[in-house]
Amino acid sequence: MKTDSAGAVLHRDNDGSSIIRFLIAELKPKGKILTPFNIISLPIMLLGLILIVIRFWKGLGAVTNLTQEVPWGLWIGFDVVTGVAFAGGAYVLTFMVYILNMKQYHSVVRITVLNGFLAYLFYAGALLLDLGRPWNVINPIIGNSFGTSSVLFLVAWHFLLYMIAQLIEFSPAVAEWLGAKRARRILSGMTVAAVIFGITLSTLHQSGLGALYLMAKEKIHPLWYNEFIPILFFVSSIFAGLSMVIFEGTISHRVFFDQISEKHHAEHNRIVKGLSRICAVAMFAYFFLQVLVFVHGKNGQYLDSAMGYWYLAEMLGFVLLPMVLFFYSYRRGNISLIRIAAILTMLGVIINRLNVTVIGFRWDAAVRYVPTWMELVVTLAVIFTEIWVFRWVVNRMPVLRESPAWAKEEQ
Repeated sequence: MKTDSAGAVLHRDNDGSSIIRFLIAELKPKGKILTPFNIISLPIMLLGLILIVIRFWKGLGAVTNLTQEVPWGLWIGFDVVTGVAFAGGAYVLTFMVYILNMKQYHSVVRITVLNGFLAYLFYAGALLLDLGRPWNVINPIIGNSFGTSSVLFLVAWHFLLYMIAQLIEFSPAVAEWLGAKRARRILSGMTVAAVIFGITLSTLHQSGLGALYLMAKEKIHPLWYNEFIPILFFVSSIFAGLSMVIFEGTISHRVFFDQISEKHHAEHNRIVKGLSRICAVAMFAYFFLQVLVFVHGKNGQYLDSAMGYWYLAEMLGFVLLPMVLFFYSYRRGNISLIRIAAILTMLGVIINRLNVTVIGFRWDAAVRYVPTWMELVVTLAVIFTEIWVFRWVVNRMPVLRESPAWAKEEQ
């Protein structure tokens, strides 16, 4: 084996033992082990693993407050419904780069697709935790006793196919890491088709998640229930995903500073400014739709209540305010303000999705669902595990750093 200037490992032979030795060597930690993040995350991940074992051993009731009346709680509302919205940056950016030919955003495509793929992988795993009979998760795929007209059937297939599409989109980076020239050439040729397929699936399942709640009209507070939930979920996934790109990009540029070329460092602020403009436009469309839905639904009588005040806080503090900040900071070129707007937007998306799925769900019940501390720990464990895998991949594969010379020659 030998390593080229870009840090990619090229295998000159097909000896399986050399590849195995390489993979074993890559599993070893790189960098400091006793970092603040590791010290905080490791105990939570270990405790989360123990709780997951208890959940599968003794059932959902052993670790959650879920009931027959409220079968979906934090693991669905946050891990799945909210997490998938934050993964929306992958389909938006690939559409911009590969379909609209906006090459100025190409440098952040790989890390965004990786983030999206891992989000779907781990949040699909979180979905498995919430199933009373997790061994039946295969039923939508094989069609065993599962209604093909069900929204859940469509969402399940969308999840599976989109994860495959994202894996294909990211696979050239894996081939470059392994030095597999022929595989890289084949996989790169499949990228555009995978992108088109993935974008189509994304527009369907982002709205499909909202469509699940169309059947819960009597259970969701009127301020958050309307027939346009699928459209609102889709539009909000655009600025949710791009806000996550801005937030994650800011952290990555500090944590993985040594892997990013000077050219990409110089492009970073311009990319952030461009994404802020798109976020502002998408949020304007979302806010306008919300106002139309509110007026059409004649829900003014609910505003003078605790839930009404909470609704106003969401719409004014976490939609209108960050939208204005995005517009203002784009015009002024204020990168710090853009990052603040992105954080507010992410908080707003979390609040909105939890309002639909948890807080505003069975809002008038005598006994309300409140997640247990164990549900919170498992959720944090899933997030931290995803970050560990994300960090492992970025530290080894050409995600932020330049592709090896031989890969550039094939482009």
